[in-house]
Formats: sequence, structure tokens, C-alpha cells
Amino acid sequence: MLQYLIILIDDISIAYCHADNPLKESKLMPLDTLKEAIVFGMKYNLMIHFVLPQYQLPNDYYDLMNTIDHICIGEDIIVCSTVPANIICDHLVIRLSINDFINNTQKIKSIIPNIKRLNICFVDIEEFNENDICNYRLALNEINETLIEEIKVGKIHQVNILTDRLFLDSMKNCGAGVSNITIAPNGKFYICPAFYYDEKMHIDNLMNFKEIEYNRSVGDLSKGISIPNNHLLNLDHAPLCRKCDSYHCDRCIWLNQKLTLDNNTPSHQQCVMSHIERNASKNLANELKGLGYMIDKIKDIEEIDYLDPIDIL
Repeated sequence: MLQYLIILIDDISIAYCHADNPLKESKLMPLDTLKEAIVFGMKYNLMIHFVLPQYQLPNDYYDLMNTIDHICIGEDIIVCSTVPANIICDHLVIRLSINDFINNTQKIKSIIPNIKRLNICFVDIEEFNENDICNYRLALNEINETLIEEIKVGKIHQVNILTDRLFLDSMKNCGAGVSNITIAPNGKFYICPAFYYDEKMHIDNLMNFKEIEYNRSVGDLSKGISIPNNHLLNLDHAPLCRKCDSYHCDRCIWLNQKLTLDNNTPSHQQCVMSHIERNASKNLANELKGLGYMIDKIKDIEEIDYLDPIDIL
């Protein structure tokens, strides 16, 4: 069931997840289209997330956006492509390569005390390999140390790849095409912004095979949403994922299609990284329980001897 509506205000709206936005020419969503998108969100009682470009919008856009409760990605949620210095905010997304994350662990640790929630988003998951496992595990455990020190002085911070798993007892993934849908500046629906970028870049389509090869739209504001074989996006049609307990994993549909050619099957890289994170979360849980913190709220995480669920099939 849809819960969120993501509205790309411009072709050059900021990238906030795994996929970069390769588009360079501005194409602002017409005001009439924006109004229709907002009405669609109201009609289906969806929480709206506006994805902003890196320039000041005309006042009439803000006036229209302010007619409904919303979150602005780019303002309410700050997005950076490097680790910022001396930042104070509620919600920060940092988009990094795996090596940049590992090499900047100390910088990340230094900003955690100033942030309520930090989302780390990796832009090169396909590059993760066995040689990265040890360094990634060490980096996560170092960040755990900062989270523990902050909790000791009464301060709680969230870091998606470490703290989310502590409180989950079922899958809580990205939900693209299931719990959220994207409207692009052209007034068409896409599973997520990455599919729109692929269409604009004429990257071959792997889903809508009845349409022109690069068409990745799944409907428009006049006809509604129509996702081909939409049941194949659901967890109950993902044999690996429905038995997995890395509940915090993004299970990114776009990356799935890119790396495994199947929307509902994550790549080896995604699975290994999410299981390293899961195990680091277990370490964090054990430390917190040892200190007597939040014992009743923290979910038990079992010991496992694998990093990819396919290894146990």
C-alpha cells in the first residue's frame, strides 16, 4: 500500500540515494503539474517528499508546496556528497563511495554528536569486494564506539546502517514501487527517481518490454499507476529476502535490476554489506545491553555464520 509520494521538482533535483543524477539541464516541473501531483497525494493520503534542486525556486512554487504537509529533501533533509565539517542538523544524508566511507570514519564520528539521524548511502555498491570486508567491519565498529559514548551521556543518535536494525523485527526496506512512488517533472510516475534518470539517459528498459526500450514510466497523473508485474516487487515474491533477517537492508529495486537483472533479487554485494552491518548492529546491541540501556526495546539478533543468504540454500 502506498504511503509516500516523491515529487522531483526539477530534472536537476539532488540525488539522495544510491543512484546519481546524471542530468545537467534544468527542466522545472510546470506549476499545473505540481498542483496535480499534490492533489494526487492528497487524494490517496500520501506523505509528500519534494526533492529540490540546488537553486532557489520561484516563490509561487513554495506557496503551492506549502499548501500541504511535506518534507523537502535538500532542506529538511540535508544531502551531502562529502563528509561535512561542523554541521548541526536533524537529518543528514551523506552519499559516499565505500572507500571514502572507510577513509573518513574519524570525520563521520566527529559529526555524529551534532546530528539526530545520519543516513549513509553508498554510490558504488557494485564495487564492493571481499577485500573490503575487514575494513568495512572495522569502520562500523569504530562508529559504534561513538554511539555508545554518546548514549553514556544521555544522547541518542541514529545511523541507518547501525541503529535501524536494533528496533526491527521484520523487513523495512526502501519500498520503491510498493510503499512509495515517484512523479517526475514530466508528470509521469516512476518506481523511483533512478528509473527516471535511466529513461532520460536512454538506458535500455528491462521491465516495460512492450514500450520503447528506454521507457521506464509506470503511469501518469491522468491515467494513474500501472506497474508491470507489480507483485514481483513484494517481499513475498523474494525467496532470499523473506527468509533474511537483515531487516534494515535497502533492498534497492534499481540496484537489483542493474546488478542481477531481477527486481526482487539483491546482488551479492548488497547482501554481504547488509549482513556486515547486521553483525555490527548485534555488537552494538550487546554493548548497550551490557550497560543496561534500552534492554526491553532492543531486538535480539542471532549469531550467524554467513554473509550472503544464498550460502545457506
